[in-house]
Amino acid sequence: MQRDFLEPGGFGAALGNDVSLLPKTIPPTRRLLEAARKAGLTITHTREGHRPDLADLPAAKKSRGRLAIGIGDPGPMGRILVRGEPGHDIIPELYPLPGEPVVDKPGKGAFHATDFDTMLKNRGLSQLIACGVTTEVCVNTTVREANDRGYECMGRGGLRRLVFPGISGDGPAHDQGARGHLRLARFIRSRNSSAPDNPYLRNI
Repeated sequence: MQRDFLEPGGFGAALGNDVSLLPKTIPPTRRLLEAARKAGLTITHTREGHRPDLADLPAAKKSRGRLAIGIGDPGPMGRILVRGEPGHDIIPELYPLPGEPVVDKPGKGAFHATDFDTMLKNRGLSQLIACGVTTEVCVNTTVREANDRGYECMGRGGLRRLVFPGISGDGPAHDQGARGHLRLARFIRSRNSSAPDNPYLRNI
């Protein structure tokens, strides 16, 4: 949920996406995030971006799409998808709290060229809920990578239908309401033995 993907002038807009639709994804994502925090689940944020010297940017990725403004080029929010630039950061509405780690990744998946797997295993975690605005790209890739590493996952195929039903690709999100939230709460409770009947999860 980075500015470069959700706001005008970022990488998403450069790809030709209608980013005016994407603010609709923020409220349901925020409700999910707040519920997970209240339930005491481990929260990890990810950001796609590259080193300022672009040493981790493959030429094939840089040239993909033949964009007029691409990765590393100056834009309204700084150099596009470059770490440390304003556009690279997470939107304020979903900003990480102190103590919530942020994984900076040079690719689509959160496991590629990062220490994400080590972080999860060191915490004894084996189930993941993946959520984000680029469901057909970064979220999908991360879930596939996690599945190959033996994690139980809920992402595009399940979570998106609960929180963002009716989406195709990176289109607008629509909140399904109490029924979907109840199913999601049951899923979280079933994967969180330390809080089997958490009152916050009953009400998301």
